[in-house]
Amino acid sequence: MKKRSIFIAISLAIFSSMLGVGIISPLLPIYAKTLGATGIQLGVIFASFSVARIISMPMIGKASDRYGRKIFICSGLLIYAIMSIGYVLSESMLGLLIVRFSQGFAAGMILPVATAYIGDIVPEGQEGKYMGLFYAFFFAGFGVGPIIGGVISDAFGIDFAFYLMGGLNLIAFFLALFLLPTSETHRPPPQQKSYLEMLKESNVVKGLFCYRLSTAGARSIFACFLPIFGGINLGLSSSAIGMLISMNILLNSVLQVPGGRLADKLSRRKLIAIGIIIDAICLLLIPLMHNFSELLAVCILSSSARAFAIPSAAAIATGEGRKYGMGSSMGIFNMAMSIGMAIGPFVGGWITDAIGVKFVFLFAALAEVVGIALFAKFTGSRKSPS
Repeated sequence: MKKRSIFIAISLAIFSSMLGVGIISPLLPIYAKTLGATGIQLGVIFASFSVARIISMPMIGKASDRYGRKIFICSGLLIYAIMSIGYVLSESMLGLLIVRFSQGFAAGMILPVATAYIGDIVPEGQEGKYMGLFYAFFFAGFGVGPIIGGVISDAFGIDFAFYLMGGLNLIAFFLALFLLPTSETHRPPPQQKSYLEMLKESNVVKGLFCYRLSTAGARSIFACFLPIFGGINLGLSSSAIGMLISMNILLNSVLQVPGGRLADKLSRRKLIAIGIIIDAICLLLIPLMHNFSELLAVCILSSSARAFAIPSAAAIATGEGRKYGMGSSMGIFNMAMSIGMAIGPFVGGWITDAIGVKFVFLFAALAEVVGIALFAKFTGSRKSPS
């Protein structure tokens, strides 16, 4: 199978999967609240997804370098689809926690392995272009989802949204099963090393880890607590909240392509730094907003800024993958994201219960500033285009 066909197959599967995940993103915090979740409990439920990914990613990333990518992508999508039904069956915080944890474990088989698959086939010097295109599919699915989820919840009830998430991930499973080749072209890692050894040896890996950890923590706070802020403080409907999240992500999707092309021409380090600094400013502005229009404007600016950072970071990670194995490189890159997504909601829940939801966005902005400072420090000696 030609590399172009492999790229399209993976991207379509990821699009369908993320469409299903995006459908429930504005609904899960509200659904958990109806079951009596406190701020801390809500944070734990969101964090459990990422904790499970932290457990699965180290094993799956390295295993995919040895045994191939397809088996892990297909297995993860199938488990994710089956466990979607568990949301409807959950009647307690414990049940919701178990379902969320199980899906998180399955998710550890999907995104990092899919990005490693893309890294295997991307030509040298075009890492930004290919990663930008891939993440455009990723964010397009996740961006359309909240709009559909908000409308479906208002019209048919939240249970239907959970069933739809499961169905879309099942479609993604069949796309991967039938469209991806059984014989894969991944390259065995020239240096099989542990994640700890990679962090000790490579300043680039250290910098990427800090960047991914801090931005993921900030974005998980955004996803978890923007619906609470918009619903309680501004009185927005589920549809309006879904629209906010979707516009934020869809614009990010559209701009991934030019962002990826710029990553192959300009300094990737500078694109990352500028994008994250602007995003941190936007997070600081969120508590000062008074209505839907103001909040939408901030979300648009935030999304535009981040779109020029993500392809650059993924392109740098691809370069490291050629040294350590693409599965290992993408595994540690996405594991940092999962750690951030686990810490963010938990700390955000504690802050919400202690001093109010508005202050979680201040914490998120500070986390991004610290993360980008560490990224700049560790990668300072690395030459362009990184």
